[in-house]
Amino acid sequence: MAPRCWRWWPWSSWTRTRLPPSRSIQNSGQHFSAQEQTPQICVVGSGPAGFYTAQHLLKHHSRAHVDIYEKQLVPFGLVRFGVAPDHPEVKNVINTFTQTARSDRCAFYGNVEVGRDVTVQELRDAYHAVVLSYGAEDHQALDIPGEELPGVFSARAFVGWYNGLPENRELAPDLSCDTAVILGQGNVALDVARILLTPPDHLEKTDITEAALGALRQSRVKTVWIVGRRGPLQVAFTIKELREMIQLPGTRPMLDPADFLGLQDRIKEAARPRKRLMELLLRTATEKPGVEEAARRASASRAWGLRFFRSPQQVLPSPDGRRAAGIRLAVTRLEGIGEATRAVPTGDVEDLPCGLVLSSIGYKSCPIDPSVPFDPKLGVVPNMEGRVVDVPGLYCSGWVKRGPTGVITTTMTDSFLTGQILLQDLKAGHLPSGPRPGSAFIKALLDSRGVWPVSFSDWEKDAGEAPKTFVSRVAEPSGPPFSPGAAAPLGRGRCADAGVGARSPATVAAGSRAGLGELEPWLS
Repeated sequence: MAPRCWRWWPWSSWTRTRLPPSRSIQNSGQHFSAQEQTPQICVVGSGPAGFYTAQHLLKHHSRAHVDIYEKQLVPFGLVRFGVAPDHPEVKNVINTFTQTARSDRCAFYGNVEVGRDVTVQELRDAYHAVVLSYGAEDHQALDIPGEELPGVFSARAFVGWYNGLPENRELAPDLSCDTAVILGQGNVALDVARILLTPPDHLEKTDITEAALGALRQSRVKTVWIVGRRGPLQVAFTIKELREMIQLPGTRPMLDPADFLGLQDRIKEAARPRKRLMELLLRTATEKPGVEEAARRASASRAWGLRFFRSPQQVLPSPDGRRAAGIRLAVTRLEGIGEATRAVPTGDVEDLPCGLVLSSIGYKSCPIDPSVPFDPKLGVVPNMEGRVVDVPGLYCSGWVKRGPTGVITTTMTDSFLTGQILLQDLKAGHLPSGPRPGSAFIKALLDSRGVWPVSFSDWEKDAGEAPKTFVSRVAEPSGPPFSPGAAAPLGRGRCADAGVGARSPATVAAGSRAGLGELEPWLS
């Protein structure tokens, strides 16, 4: 059956018309005149940063109206497409976001890609303020020979595949090999390892996509190595994820006790969360398991292990050169103290046979529009407390503001702070005065370009069915971007060497304004 989006709207008619998305927070309450205008505010991105920013603005300004633009057809960003399907409790925050989206002062517009379908400048012209909350949509490249071989994927793409992210639906990883290697030792790496090794019957109870579940049922992967450049003290995963791996049915851990020599004394002064994590690692690696646990491990048909002090040097090809067959690792040692600790090669190397390589060394943000400053080294929009440098009325929150670090609560605090700063600027008269057309102008502009936004209520009507069924049928619209006389677009969802987002917004700005009617004077 051809993919479609809504029961009452066949997918064939959904194609775009190429032709047819400071002070403490506790004391941040703002007091505004009841006679003042309605602030029209735009948020770009519907992940945690976007929704938390909108939530704060709506809560602390009784007249503010917030429009959220999202390039995907569905809301919630990494909460929906980045959280492992066997961690439904993490997704409970969606309930809070849903209440925000249902507010009569908030509107969601999916299927709208800022930087391609509409420019940031056009949003700035239509709104009193614009907040960039589009996150980190790309991955850090390995930059090693062989990275382009079949069988090598980013963990980001792999997670998107089993969660049904439209752009990753056709990933089709080959799971016919015996051994997989994951490069990186953070929570995402452990999530990926756990999904690869979890019995399919257990995954069937989650909202993993049917396509991924079918592939995992046929998987022959029996061993997963999780590789890090540094040592046990520097791992980035948390105790919850480690405990899940240790207790994973049908698997056994493989840890080298030699990697933990002398660690007992070094963790005594560590902060409590890190100390508990290290103690669990130490027990697992060095202590003899009890009778019941020993029997469980002995009967396990699958295994996972942590390899420390190893840095990837090259993906090794198969004899015919057609796919990955292993990875060459440089043996490392640590130099420096504390946060300055870094891994340096010793000169020794080792080859680890594998048929699947997953890179989990971090996410990175991409530039969205030539009019928006961007620091490619740090991967952030330069800002001061959320105010984009040298662009009045433009703000940022979340990963594009501070980099891809922290958990959802970190993003919540960060986004609330940006919302607080914006409201302070509004109260101080630093934002444009007079009414702004907001979505009325943008929707007319999108309509003239053949882009049809998805409302939150539209999405909810179809999302009532099982999530795994819905997301498995949501496909990327086909056809080139709207580009009258424009150059070819850059890859969607990928940072480009040209230093712009999905495509040059200048080509969008050159598009037809036919049909804008009386809204045109708003931008004069």
